[in-house]
Amino acid sequence: MRYNNPGIGDGRFTMKVRIWHALALVLGGVGIFINTLFFNPARADGLSEKLQTIVLPPGFEISLFASGVTGARSLALGDEGTIFVGTRSEGRVYALKDSDGDFRADTTYIIAKGLNSPNGVAFQNGALYVAEISRVLRYDAIEKHLLNPTRPVILSEAFPTDGHHGWKFIRFGPDGKLYIPVGVPCNICEEADERYGTIMRMNPDGSELEIYARGVRNSVGFDWQPDTNTLYFTDNGRDWLGNETPPDELNAAPKKGMHFGFPYCHGGNIADPDFGKGKRCDDYTQPAINLGAHAAALGMRFYTGEQFPAEYQGQVFIAEHGSWNRIPLFGYRITLVRFEKNTAVSYETFAEGWLDGVSSWGRPVDLLQLHDGSLLISDDKAGAIYRIRYIGTH
Repeated sequence: MRYNNPGIGDGRFTMKVRIWHALALVLGGVGIFINTLFFNPARADGLSEKLQTIVLPPGFEISLFASGVTGARSLALGDEGTIFVGTRSEGRVYALKDSDGDFRADTTYIIAKGLNSPNGVAFQNGALYVAEISRVLRYDAIEKHLLNPTRPVILSEAFPTDGHHGWKFIRFGPDGKLYIPVGVPCNICEEADERYGTIMRMNPDGSELEIYARGVRNSVGFDWQPDTNTLYFTDNGRDWLGNETPPDELNAAPKKGMHFGFPYCHGGNIADPDFGKGKRCDDYTQPAINLGAHAAALGMRFYTGEQFPAEYQGQVFIAEHGSWNRIPLFGYRITLVRFEKNTAVSYETFAEGWLDGVSSWGRPVDLLQLHDGSLLISDDKAGAIYRIRYIGTH
């Protein structure tokens, strides 16, 4: 049974970019592969001025790493410093290069076009993994072939084809397996197909696909706690139960086989009015901590760098994409979940300012820690990547 509700598409802020080069020849008579490359000086284009309105804790600053990255969503870091960026409706996968080390992208490559919501990107052993709605691809030796990527290997086509919550976030876990969520094709429903509402995992070659966690409405971000190797993931709560309920969740899944309550219970103890009858919320795994209702908590990262003050070590940063049907709007920020003795104890705002009264000029999606300990943030509405660093107080 499904109770579907109408949604609205993400807003788009399209910026003009100059195309400098758009042709690469594949030698040996194989044919011609057309690929796009443009130089990205990270000009202000109004964004740098807007970033001055972002409020951060003392000692932190935010700057523009790349602009013109239309629909920028999930982020992954290559061995040679390449930043890979997935998208949704754009159907593109980007690669950003900062050749001079000034923390501004100099060149942007469009390494794939025409894909079906290639939101998820992950990198391992020189290869880029890309998750479309129903399949996972692998681009081998990608950093050696940014202008002319080799044809991707299709690792798996074992996922549902539904567009609703069908876009995927992917990452490799400490066990070497690729983790892949499968959202439910609805606002609230109970599906016979056991793949829906799960986080799955498989080997890097696509074999041994299995369900790792159940009762997950729609996770678009996860990471592993450094000290325990426990999987933590964000999960978006259902719509149409009011402005303040149910909360989004940060969940912990230290082992295979746990069930996190959807569609029967939300936020740990809120029985669903349609599907929760006869269910006990205590029978399901409780959230590690509840997040803001309708915040659309997406990408998350445990901070392991050394640039930020010690109080941020081992804490979780979360990109909140923002509400679409709540009045007033909510989210559109970066939040911080603090841990003590490996347990989540508090939830607070870290960076805000993308929301301007009744509208927003940006929507954070994902986070990525760079080698120097600074954080990148993707923004699919502004088509940009930002960098947050700590410079200290004076």
